[in-house]
Amino acid sequence: MFFFILLYLMLVLIRPQEYPAVEAMHLPLLPVTMACALLGWLLSPRKNFDAPQYRLLPLFLLVMMFSVAVNGWMGGVLAQLGGFAPALILFVLLANACTTAARIRMVMITIVICATVLAVHGMEQAKLGVGWTGVSLIEDGRIQYVGIFNDPNDLGMLFVLTLPMAFYLSGGGGLAGLKRLFWLGCAGMLLYGVYLTNSRGALLGVALVLGIYLWRRWGLVVAGLLGSIGLAGLLLLPSRLKDLSPEEASANGRVQAWYEGFQMFFSRPLFGVGAGNFTDHNELTAHNSYILVLAETGFVGFTLWIAFVGYCLWMMTTILRHRPELADASAVSTWRREQVLATTMLLSLSGCLATAFFLSRSYAVVLYMLAALVVGVYVHARQQFPSLPRFSLERDVVRWPTLAGIALVVLYLVVKILLAFE
Repeated sequence: MFFFILLYLMLVLIRPQEYPAVEAMHLPLLPVTMACALLGWLLSPRKNFDAPQYRLLPLFLLVMMFSVAVNGWMGGVLAQLGGFAPALILFVLLANACTTAARIRMVMITIVICATVLAVHGMEQAKLGVGWTGVSLIEDGRIQYVGIFNDPNDLGMLFVLTLPMAFYLSGGGGLAGLKRLFWLGCAGMLLYGVYLTNSRGALLGVALVLGIYLWRRWGLVVAGLLGSIGLAGLLLLPSRLKDLSPEEASANGRVQAWYEGFQMFFSRPLFGVGAGNFTDHNELTAHNSYILVLAETGFVGFTLWIAFVGYCLWMMTTILRHRPELADASAVSTWRREQVLATTMLLSLSGCLATAFFLSRSYAVVLYMLAALVVGVYVHARQQFPSLPRFSLERDVVRWPTLAGIALVVLYLVVKILLAFE
């Protein structure tokens, strides 16, 4: 099963099935690989559902399907099922597969190498104008890839969430320092890939990841000081980040789309205008994963989605804050490794969610791939240290609607403030 999961990850990220020569052959590589992985999991006696996300994600899919049905598009029920089911299945399979430290590391290696391949493709594009896929630079000179990464912003999101993993892998050492050098080289290429995407959201995501790392390592004051210097350095780069303001055309269009998203929510507050229907009501997509969920699936879907990503963040911060009783030096060493891994996942998740604020990727498979790895890390840590708390959806039945309501108000105030600066 694990082999097919890794193969599926490689196909999802590198996407050779969408290269022109392979695409013409119409080979069902993704469905067949997923079917093999799913069959292996079904036959396996080891299955684990000890995390609230296993219940939240199917519920979210049901709300997506119901949201299109109540808006009069019965055919959209099957469309939503077929569109989101691969992300749901990948989440379940990958989270169940990450049962050991070796497997977690292997998944991270796969993701980093695949993302680095895409960064190298971008470097070739930047140099020659076209990559080996046959895909060229977009009109303003930014790099792109095939399939789900044909937008520079999506490519930037992948690079940002992969960066902490590359640095984590570089800590292993070995082969007279060559392993460290290799993974640091991958990290450098990913950073350069972010620069070549010229994605403002990705650049801000890198800044946030760096800020959280500095905060964890040296405290809030040092993080604030060094973060300010780093942000100033980013603004000196020849990038679109210097044009980030409510008056700039692209930013203005996004703010207007966010406002329209709230109007859609106000018109149908419970289940929204239907998953996938945002552009039926506005020319531009939401350009914000949070507002997209709110507008399309209403407060019910928004609450489930916020709970899903919220538990992921909560799990990692719980490992970082927990103080188990450690019997010996071996237990101390193991716990430190778990905390380093949790820090890495927290940084990756924070970078992903930061870039998602500027992208309509609420249903994209990359987010759920990362969430599966996060759940696997927590379940693995809890198996070694049972004193880590078990999360219960029943105990938090009031917590998540309350936090979703607070998030809704904050988002609305942000939009109103940005509109006032136009």
